[in-house]
Amino acid sequence: MIEYFIANLWQAWAIVAVICLILELTSGDFFFCSFAIGAAIAAVASVLFPTFWVQLGVFAVVSVVSIWWLRPLVLRYMHKGEKQRASNYDAMVGRRGRVSQTVPVDGFGRVAIDGDDWKAQSADHVALPVGTPVRVVAIESIIISVTKEQ
Repeated sequence: MIEYFIANLWQAWAIVAVICLILELTSGDFFFCSFAIGAAIAAVASVLFPTFWVQLGVFAVVSVVSIWWLRPLVLRYMHKGEKQRASNYDAMVGRRGRVSQTVPVDGFGRVAIDGDDWKAQSADHVALPVGTPVRVVAIESIIISVTKEQ
């Protein structure tokens, strides 16, 4: 069993590459993708160099070079024209949605925004019936404040 594993170490590197690509799906920051590139190159190196330590060195060098050199290039290309990417609070303010559960005058209702349903309150202290188009003006914790879209 050990002999098979040592003779086919490229499979382990391929598994590491796939795991890194799956992790990349959760971050979208091209960080884990750099390790996937390193693992893929190490899988190729395992065919040429059967020594594990050489393969590990190839993985480490390629991953570091990919993080320091390739990652900034890819991020610059992906976010061309953006000075800073909005996230969390900044990404929600200004978004449009529709009331999915009536928002009473000084109470809470629900607003659907891009398939997500948020707990909401009216920033203008007016009732918002179901179906009313609204815009997010503020967010505090998990509660959004909305106004009626003009």
